[in-house]
Amino acid sequence: MEYFLSVVGMVFVIEALPYIAFPGKVKKYMKVIGLLPDRKLQVIGLLMALSGLAILYLARGTGLK
Repeated sequence: MEYFLSVVGMVFVIEALPYIAFPGKVKKYMKVIGLLPDRKLQVIGLLMALSGLAILYLARGTGLK
């Protein structure tokens, strides 16, 4: 559980970096995202989730920890 919470904490840190470094661009991208159809956002989310799973699989399968 400690490892899981460490990973979640790191995700929060990485997700916060664009808001800290480029707040104006984040606002601009949020407006663009608001204009995208729901289906396109679902596909993008699915592709990102599958990419994350693939990275985890490759990292654990090759002995990288």
